[in-house]
Amino acid sequence: MNPEPIKKLRGDHCINIFISYDLKKRINALAQKYDRTMADIVRMLMRVGIPIMEGLSRAEEEMMKDYIQLFRKMRQVKEIKDI
Repeated sequence: MNPEPIKKLRGDHCINIFISYDLKKRINALAQKYDRTMADIVRMLMRVGIPIMEGLSRAEEEMMKDYIQLFRKMRQVKEIKDI
């Protein structure tokens, strides 16, 4: 049961995004400061940023789950008091 090999198509791994002029200016400044290309800076930001974003999303999901459980418990307590 080997996973199906990834078919690599030319250009399929490329993405185009629109960013603000300010963000582009900041990326360009980093590239010049560290003698890298803008593409290298963007790749590194994505490598670092994706795990951070995944962690934040997991934390947000956990907080929402805990909040819903707390809300349900509070509602049950209120219903018991009203009886």
